[in-house]
Amino acid sequence: MDHFRNIGVIGRMGSVKVVETLRQLKQYLLSQNYQVILEEDTAAMIPGHGLQVASKKLLGEICDLVIVVGGDGSLLGAARELAKSKIPLLGVNRGRLGFLTDISPSDLEERLGKVLEGEYIEETRFLLDGHVERNGQPVGFGSALNDVVLHPGKSTRMIGFDLFIDGHFVYSQRSDGLIVSTPTGSTAYSLSAGGPIMHPKLDAIVLVPMFPHTLSSRPIVVDGKSEIKLVIGETNETYPQVSFDGQMNIACAPGDIIRITKKPFKIRLIHPTDHNFYATCRDKLGWASEIAAS
Repeated sequence: MDHFRNIGVIGRMGSVKVVETLRQLKQYLLSQNYQVILEEDTAAMIPGHGLQVASKKLLGEICDLVIVVGGDGSLLGAARELAKSKIPLLGVNRGRLGFLTDISPSDLEERLGKVLEGEYIEETRFLLDGHVERNGQPVGFGSALNDVVLHPGKSTRMIGFDLFIDGHFVYSQRSDGLIVSTPTGSTAYSLSAGGPIMHPKLDAIVLVPMFPHTLSSRPIVVDGKSEIKLVIGETNETYPQVSFDGQMNIACAPGDIIRITKKPFKIRLIHPTDHNFYATCRDKLGWASEIAAS
């Protein structure tokens, strides 16, 4: 059990509801004699807070726990910034689905109190690193907890590319692109594109074609340690992009090489003790919640 004393707080920008929850969270933590440190952009949303302020990087160095108030997108951004620090993250849901942010503001104090007393489940999730190369030189780099996606950007033209896994040629494809997803991301964009739902404990990566120009193209699940290489066709008339969790983009050109591997650092997620992946799927995806009568 970790002993949480210094608690960092990150909130999603531009939301009145997030600000309300941030104020509630601040008041509760201070009443319980915790040291609260606000992320610098979050601090700007609640003027007159009177608390210590730090960058995301510094939060990872001085805090025992970081609480993220927002949706899954907010937690994705925090995860990419804080993975190297190995600090645990806890999500308070002020978004829509909330696969990762599983504490509701309506019972914030009760459920958070139990977590801070040591009643919680901890799990780790791996991230992906993506490198873009042009003529043997690095062009850009990004990390993703959900997915790395090759897509046309603003163009409506198909992309021609070659796929290699662990150095082995797999296929050439013309499509709207490819989603390379972790198990965490399997319930996000990958799911919308027809990919499988993967349990978060799996050490696997799924590759999901986007509108391929052939009926035989299907998602492929590979080992999580695999190196995935995409080579953009030299004859492409478009300049596609590579996105990381849909929050960062790198512009690519014909002939570019994209290498995707597992990140060496994992994130630590904290959940209340009643957290259950299948129950989350029932709730968020609208699965039947009663056992059918025999």
